[in-house]
Amino acid sequence: MRRILARGVLVLVVMILLGVLAARYSTSAAVPVGDPAVDDALATTSSQKTVVLAGGCFWGMQLVFEHVKGVVSVTAGYSGGSAGTAQYETVSTGETGHAESVKIIYDPSKVTFGTLLKVFFSVAHDPTELNYQGPDEGTQYRSVIFYTDEDQKRIAGAYISQLDAAKIFRHKIVTELTPLIAFYPAEAYHQDYAVHNPNSPYIVFNDLPKLDHLRKELPDLYVK
Repeated sequence: MRRILARGVLVLVVMILLGVLAARYSTSAAVPVGDPAVDDALATTSSQKTVVLAGGCFWGMQLVFEHVKGVVSVTAGYSGGSAGTAQYETVSTGETGHAESVKIIYDPSKVTFGTLLKVFFSVAHDPTELNYQGPDEGTQYRSVIFYTDEDQKRIAGAYISQLDAAKIFRHKIVTELTPLIAFYPAEAYHQDYAVHNPNSPYIVFNDLPKLDHLRKELPDLYVK
């Protein structure tokens, strides 16, 4: 009887600890940010455009955007630093200038740049966290929009101002607007990491909830 009780107490303690960890490290609830007031219209013909976004660990960012309507491909990688330091172990020091990023190739006839930013701000990460995201700390986890042209810069800047003015978040948005100089793909084992490791505690606590938020909060943008 004592052994049964002891096991029951142990299980309860483990469950409580997991709950605490989930509350501390999991992604926060989705934030209904609304549509951007300034945006491009959908293109009349199919083509491909690129944007590079950073917002915490690239595993979750890649997982979310691979399920967004109009997205052609998503690659995990590094941007903001030099080619010589674009390796995971080096970037992880937080001293390279790189941010863990995703290169998103999308079809502007199916999804606008502003709509991608809506996903970025509402479910993919918390844009008010400076140099960290959830359990991950360091400049390599900062929030950045690496724009590829002045049009992207204009739309992103206007959207940030719109959200700040409306006080959508409790704190001011700290997302950087930076011109894209170069993007370096991450090592092969980082690509689709969440897909290949769905039972990893990190993925379960931090990334799968983001995908769930996308599916529930933005169903018109979600694709399997």
